[in-house]
Parts: sequence; C-alpha cells; structure tokens
Amino acid sequence: MPAVITIGESMVLMIAEQSGPLEFVTSFTRKVAGAESNVAIGLSRLGHQAGWISSIGDDPFGTYIRKNIRGEGVDTELITVSPNYRTGMMLKEQSDIGDPKIYYYRENSAASHMNPSALIDSYFDNAKILHITGIFPMLSPECQETAFAAIALAKEKGLLISFDPNIRKQLWRGEESRRILLEIAQQADIILPGIQEAELLVGSLEWKDISTAFHSKGIRFVIMKDGAVGAYYSMKMADDEIIDGYEKGFEVKRVVDTVGAGDGFAVGVLSGILEGLPLNESVRRGNAIGSLAVMVKGDSDGYPTRKELDEYLSR
Repeated sequence: MPAVITIGESMVLMIAEQSGPLEFVTSFTRKVAGAESNVAIGLSRLGHQAGWISSIGDDPFGTYIRKNIRGEGVDTELITVSPNYRTGMMLKEQSDIGDPKIYYYRENSAASHMNPSALIDSYFDNAKILHITGIFPMLSPECQETAFAAIALAKEKGLLISFDPNIRKQLWRGEESRRILLEIAQQADIILPGIQEAELLVGSLEWKDISTAFHSKGIRFVIMKDGAVGAYYSMKMADDEIIDGYEKGFEVKRVVDTVGAGDGFAVGVLSGILEGLPLNESVRRGNAIGSLAVMVKGDSDGYPTRKELDEYLSR
C-alpha cells in the first residue's frame, strides 16, 4: 500500500521538436504531464511507495499514461477508465528564451468528471501523506467535491495533508478560486506555495506575514518557493515555538524548462519528511530536485533516483 497518495489529472504532453510557433512545427515528442503524478513518480524513484488516483479515457493516450506511470513503480490501482470521456492533452512549444507557451485540451476530460466514488476507504489505511494540488479542484465541481472528500478521509485516517496551490491562470476564477484554495489550505499540515501564489492567497509578499497567516490557519509546515534563489521554511511546534530559516537554491548553468520544478521541490520536501529529516534538510533536498528538473524538457524526466540525488547533494 502507498505511503503517499496523490489525486489529480495527467495528460499526454506533446513537446515540439522545433523552436517557434506551433503552427510551423511538424514533429513532436510524447511525454506524460500532471502535477500530482509527477510527485508520485519522483517519490517512487527515491524508493517511496506512492499511489496515484485518477481517471483516463478508454483511448490510446489513456493507456499510454497508465503504462508510463505504472512503469515508474507508482501504484495505479485506483485509476478508472471512462468509456464516455477522453484523456486530456497539452501541447508545448519549444522556446530558446524563457518558458515555452503551453496549450491545454482538457475541457470535459475523463479526469474532470471524477467524483468521490473514485476513493476507496481501505486504500488510505497505511498511508502517511495525502498530496493535493490546487489544480485538481479547479477542474470541475465534481473534482472539487472529490478533493475535499479525499482530505476528509485522509484526516480520518490520520494522514498528513500536503497542499501545493499550484495556481494555473487558465483555471483561475478570481475570488472563487482564492476561497476554495484557502479552504483547502486550512485543512493542510504542509503548504508549498510559490512566492506569487502566497501573495494571491494572503495578500502579502513579506515572508513573516505569509508564514504567520498560514500558521494561524493551523498549518504546521509553511514552505515557500522563492524561484531559483531558494526557499523559506517555517515549522510551528507543539508549544507554539516557530522554527524558521532559508535554504539557498542550487546553481543551474542552463535552464531548459521550469515546468515540473515545483513538483520536484515537493518530492524533495515530502521524501525528507517521510524519512524524518530536519526540515531544513528536506527543503534543501527540494531545492536540489527542483534544480535538476529545470535542466530537461519533460516534466519529470529530471527527477533523480536515490543514488543520483545522493551524488548531486554530495557535490
């Protein structure tokens, strides 16, 4: 049974093999993309048991996604196959400067029609962490209901709730989205926002204001990504003592694509928490995996094995 459970949509990712606008591209490389499955894959490569709950279409892309993620050692027992809706897809340009443009084709996808019936009570029995992102509940009212049902079940079983807001402008609906994400945050034990996401949620760019706001909601671990520079962290102890600090990022000589870096960061932090590492070491591990992720095109292609991570950290 998995130690970490994730839930969300994964799509087939088609990456352009030539630079420039997609209208002129003639060939693509196929990959799998999905924030939650990225985390499951990264944890599995480090030797942790991870499970991914989702729905795919009864189509070749869905089959490809399931085989790919299962091939990474992730448990896919709770993937359902929809006979009525297709697997989502996204297209990514290749850019020589800055992040590439991404085009999503996920409306009315199989995953967007998930409902709480996808959850099985016993699947949560031996898990330690439920990892949720802000993407999944934004897909549809059914997904929102499923996300909150998963959180309730995880809390009943004594799991830690990890929450990465992972805000996507294509799914952002202003105050409604902010309300939903804050409601999820109030249920979380661990929150992993980027600095701009934290500003959207609590209205400040000041780290002390951000950590205070999240701790006041009952969140124990507040870890904020500060881009390539590093990450702030803060932990509220049982006696209300606050332990906080900052871990610098790792130097990257050439950034290829930043997509997947935040999920890689979550992999590092969650793996450290699972292994009982001090929070600063867990955050340093997150910075390391995030830096490895930006050196390659695929979302999770840069995530290391345990041996690779140890060698990278030792250098």
